Amino acid sequence: MSASDARQFKRYKVVAKTAESACITSFVLQPEDGSALPTWQPGQYLIFKFDLEGQSYLRHYSIAAAPGNPAGLRIAVKREAAPAEFPDAPAGVISQHMHDTVHVGDTLVAAGPLGDFVLNQNSERPVLLISGGVGVTPVLAMLQQLVQHSDRRVDFIHGCQDGNLHAFASEVQALVAQRANVHSHLCYLTPTDTDRQHAAFKVEGLLTREHLQSWLPLDDYECYVCGPTPFMQAVWQMLRSLGIAQDRIHYEFFGTATVLEKEPVGSEVAVADEASVSVTPTTAQAVDASGETVEFVGKTSALAWDPAQPSLLDFAEAQGLEPYFNCRSGLCNSCMCTLVSGEVEYVEEPLDMPPEGKVLLCCSKPRGAVVIELAE
Repeated sequence: MSASDARQFKRYKVVAKTAESACITSFVLQPEDGSALPTWQPGQYLIFKFDLEGQSYLRHYSIAAAPGNPAGLRIAVKREAAPAEFPDAPAGVISQHMHDTVHVGDTLVAAGPLGDFVLNQNSERPVLLISGGVGVTPVLAMLQQLVQHSDRRVDFIHGCQDGNLHAFASEVQALVAQRANVHSHLCYLTPTDTDRQHAAFKVEGLLTREHLQSWLPLDDYECYVCGPTPFMQAVWQMLRSLGIAQDRIHYEFFGTATVLEKEPVGSEVAVADEASVSVTPTTAQAVDASGETVEFVGKTSALAWDPAQPSLLDFAEAQGLEPYFNCRSGLCNSCMCTLVSGEVEYVEEPLDMPPEGKVLLCCSKPRGAVVIELAE
């Protein structure tokens, strides 16, 4: 499939729906028109477009199946409840819709497969797959591919709350049993009595650097990591402390990649908490707002635009700011912010053009003076 084809939305029929855990449900999709499945690489995702009650939503879900799976494109969706600290806040609109309203026979609209978080199948190094919670979906596709089409050593490490919330547990167990030199290490934060009776896990509590040292005989791994931001942050620091080169640690998550290295962490990894990282923006000299300038409300004054920057996202990061983003190519709308005033031009056409008064930072540049309010 060409890059341009992957950016086109297509209609898919839901051919299977399965509860994989107490909070995660999988959906298997086939092209509605009966055409062949698109080709994909282990780790890639689809971008879904939903129009609910007059509002458009984009969501990306990783493909939880190795390439060539004849059953179809499988995704997994975690039911997102209202935040514990804000019980009156709305629950995840799309996750609730997927769990409660979408059924076998229904049609979904998606673009892709897309994404650069993919398994390097040309390397001969051992592979370390580390996931937290629903982050298991892309690394599950990688595990399937490695078990079926390579003889490389694989260590699969997964952390979640307990067995009830552990998605794809039996599937991973069956994959690990298929060949030698594939190892599974499970960490349950608060295991149930049933989990203990069945010895369903290796670690009770948090994953630590010492666990990694005891499980991994080498430090020359290709590492693939996916999970919540604090989980990713801590795993990154542990892997680096074990001497694994930065260019051998591959990751995917929503947010700014800079947080992986910016904040020091301890020797343990939590799999369920969220965290925020604050950054003090650098001071820049204000300029005459008659030319190409950018002001980030409450963060900076009007700053002279640097034409060497590829996008407003890059420009914001150069000021020490950390806007929310994921794809950096106009595919997911994660970097959408409020355009308070001014105009922008899109250097790459977005997959789904933002509504009036909004701007996608990752693929736009200012046209004259612009004022932007970053999403919190």
